[in-house]
Amino acid sequence: MRRREFVTLFGGAAIAWPSVARAQTPRKRPVIGTFGSGTPAQRKGYGAWPSFLKGLQELGYIEGRDFDITFRLAASTERLPEVAREVVQLSPDVIFAAASANALAAKQATSTIPIVVAALGNLTALGLSENDVRRPTGNLTGIMPYVRGLPAKQLEIAREIVPGAQRVGIVNDTSDIKTAPQWGEINATAAKFEIKIVGADVQRTEDVEPTFRRFKAERVDVVIVLQANFLLLDRAQIAAAAAATRLPTVYGYRELVDAGGLISYGIDLRACNYRAATYVYKILKGTPVADLPFEFPTRLDLVINLRTAKALGLTVPDMLLARADEVIE
Repeated sequence: MRRREFVTLFGGAAIAWPSVARAQTPRKRPVIGTFGSGTPAQRKGYGAWPSFLKGLQELGYIEGRDFDITFRLAASTERLPEVAREVVQLSPDVIFAAASANALAAKQATSTIPIVVAALGNLTALGLSENDVRRPTGNLTGIMPYVRGLPAKQLEIAREIVPGAQRVGIVNDTSDIKTAPQWGEINATAAKFEIKIVGADVQRTEDVEPTFRRFKAERVDVVIVLQANFLLLDRAQIAAAAAATRLPTVYGYRELVDAGGLISYGIDLRACNYRAATYVYKILKGTPVADLPFEFPTRLDLVINLRTAKALGLTVPDMLLARADEVIE
């Protein structure tokens, strides 16, 4: 994985799954608590956790030698608060939250255990303000990969892929707290250019195929999939549905392009999780949360899958190819 540069906001090999609850009393090592949602099959091949562990390893921190891990898996996003409480009851030294929904569940479960979030996409939902991210006043800090203007740029890319597109399908998951600002930006930009938005709320795997069939029936020109945890975990089904309906689709996460999607533009989540390891390491070494301001990545990646473009009968514009950070051929 290529390294990414990170800056302080407003300032300046195969790795195994986490083991379950090895912490003992008395503890020999500090404990990192973490939890997620989805099934093991959905999470297979998802690079967030390996990137986090790699970051710790490169800091000289090895699981089983320097720290232990307690992990819980929720079958759905709705159960995140429940598993967050389970993790908090185990009294870890720090909680690692991969995304906004995880961070919200952890924050509701504890106001004292430090929380590091790798991808925070909605300040308001977490009760935070810009002042809090300059110098955290609570127990939560980490990486803020949401970039204002990104949804508008994804819409622009969609219209480069399909010139003159006037009907754009949006795959949303309203249960994910980070989609609200994306949805607002998409609609504001679409109104400015008189583009018709056809929205769909997709919260279950069984919603995916009917959504793309509806888009096809309603003569949608191109689709944008918003950044949401479930939509990332269900990447294989989404990419397959887009291919089956022959709808060009733009994503916010490159993992969907790896799964067969057409094009993505956004932050590299692997880099966010890799960087979050530094926060966890510093907290375990005694640094207070207040001394660890939120950071944001300075780079957005454009990834294009030419195999998918060929299967869809699309010619990717040369100007777009020239801007790509990675082309899958």
